[in-house]
Amino acid sequence: MSTTTPAAPPRATHRATEAGLVAMAVIWGVNFSVVKYGTQVMAPLAFNVLRMGLGCVVLIALAQWRAGPRPSVRDRWRLMGLGVLGHCIYQVLFITGLARTRAGTAALVVAASPAAVAIVARAFGHERLTSRAVLGIVASIAGVGLVLGGSLQVDGTSHLVGDLLILGAVCCWALYTSGLMPLTKRVESVQVAAWTLVGGVVPLALLALPSLWATDWAAVSWLTWGAVVYAGVLAMVIAYLFWYRGVHEIGPTRTAMYANLQPIVAVFVAWVALGEIPTVAQGLGAATVIGGLYLSRT
Repeated sequence: MSTTTPAAPPRATHRATEAGLVAMAVIWGVNFSVVKYGTQVMAPLAFNVLRMGLGCVVLIALAQWRAGPRPSVRDRWRLMGLGVLGHCIYQVLFITGLARTRAGTAALVVAASPAAVAIVARAFGHERLTSRAVLGIVASIAGVGLVLGGSLQVDGTSHLVGDLLILGAVCCWALYTSGLMPLTKRVESVQVAAWTLVGGVVPLALLALPSLWATDWAAVSWLTWGAVVYAGVLAMVIAYLFWYRGVHEIGPTRTAMYANLQPIVAVFVAWVALGEIPTVAQGLGAATVIGGLYLSRT
């Protein structure tokens, strides 16, 4: 009698992948408040390069430790090139925008990622869109519009510039995710995560040198270092590995749809931890965006 364990059926594999994507959404949802706190006590670029550098070291160690094929030299250069877009440019826009807006609002704008990813994936011929997916995209875009409108005047201050920077980051992420599609078919997810992060960290570190030089390291508290560890290891390593597995297993559009769960977590955590009370327009926007997630999930 054979004792070989049968391979897990595709449905079970997809369920495990989707469970990981839910965990990813929770980690990233909390991360908005963590990063918002970190950028209030440290220069945004300095905080970001610290957390990304930590994540890069962990991912490179994992990539070297895991058995399996290594990407070719050509694929490594492609991954690092995409990393400039998806980690350096994206992070500069994201961290600068988050410093100029509220954590919960930023999460709601980031919820436009699935719509942007689906549009770009369709434009490059990576995926076809069903009528339900189109309805979901329209709903997501409408929801983000409500969020942006609600940010024109919050607590007597306009956060629109910060929100538009976050929206620019979303566009970078969509192009990055679509560009990864051919590579995720032949390169293991840890290798993808490690080499793209290397490509992003190197130019970001050069941009952050003045901020790092000006930082008073003796004044950095243990709580701030804890924020660096959370944002660097959980958000940049664990959550990204869930993301890349999702892109490989169920495609970029369905994977990106789980990012729409972030606003629920992010708005709640920002409300409790940072005292950011959501506006009515943002509440309606969140409901519309989440409705888009439901319509788009096939």
